[in-house]
This record gives sequence, structure tokens and C-alpha cells, in this order.
Amino acid sequence: MKHESKIKIHVGLDENRVPEKLEWEAEDGGQRKSETKAILLSVWEEATENTLRIDLWTKEMRVDEMKKLIHQTMLGLADTLERSANEEKMAGDMRDFARYYAEKLDLIQKPKDQ
Repeated sequence: MKHESKIKIHVGLDENRVPEKLEWEAEDGGQRKSETKAILLSVWEEATENTLRIDLWTKEMRVDEMKKLIHQTMLGLADTLERSANEEKMAGDMRDFARYYAEKLDLIQKPKDQ
């Protein structure tokens, strides 16, 4: 290994162990310690061929913000699928579903011709 890079996540909890404050930093990427309301982290566990997830959000994260986060995450996953596996059609289908999700939750306007 020629270089090591760290991404740090700091979680401040209340007396009930509910996240009150979330911060993250990635110095190599130019990201100094920054506060956020939510972190969704997926890790591939090779031995079990399973995804391990950590989903954290603070009490201040509003429901409308969470809906937008989920929508944008779906779009990001579609981009990742297309780039990593060259799955253009399935990535397009995922984007179509993300658009449907956003329309149903009034995050975006439905096209007038529908």
C-alpha cells in the first residue's frame, strides 16, 4: 500500500443513544470536518456476499429532507451501476423509478403530457 486515506464519521449521541450531531471529514478529498443531518453508508462484506449498512440521521432531519436524500441516493446508485457494470438499460429503469418516486412524493412536477 503506497498511501492511506481516511474518511472519518463523528457521531454525537444523546442520553438515549440517538444521533444528535453528525460530522464527517475526508482530508485527502479536501473535505474538512463538516456537520450533516444524515449519513447512509453501505459496505460490501465479501465473505458473506452481503451488504452491511449504517443509516444515521439526527433529530433535526426533516421528513421532506429524508425523502429528497432517498431520491438523490437512488439516482446516484443508478449512476454507479452504469459506470461500474455498464448496465445502461437497468440504470435507466432505476432512474425511471426514481422519477416515479419523486412525482408520487411531490418532489418534482409530473410532466403535463401524462
